[in-house]
Amino acid sequence: MPKRKANARWNGDLNSGNGEMAFGSGAYKGNYSFKSRFENGSGTNPEELIGAAHAGCYSMALSGVLAEAGFNPESVSTEATVSLEMVDGDPAITTITLEVTANIPGIDADSFQEHAEGAKNNCPVSKALAGVNIELNATLNN
Repeated sequence: MPKRKANARWNGDLNSGNGEMAFGSGAYKGNYSFKSRFENGSGTNPEELIGAAHAGCYSMALSGVLAEAGFNPESVSTEATVSLEMVDGDPAITTITLEVTANIPGIDADSFQEHAEGAKNNCPVSKALAGVNIELNATLNN
């Protein structure tokens, strides 16, 4: 399995500095700052990138477990909301909520929920984020 890289550079102090994050593949490069992370300033932030990674991983994981169970997933769409909150005076990622909508012909609601929960627990990004509360709201849209 390949190793993936990303990089970041920060210039200046925490409050007035700025930086840039990029994927090693060249597929993404974006600016970030204190305001884009802790307020509502323009640019990206690490939490947004974690959310994108988690949403992408989860969508693939759910599609995979459904296919292994004999279903033919037409689509799985996932939005990840990453909550950054102050905990004991320090910022911490406390919760990631995965909002999933899927179109899976021939599956019943209970079976879908079971596979959705299993994918949440076994997605590699979920495993990497095991210290974070991960919530799942999965909707079957057939």
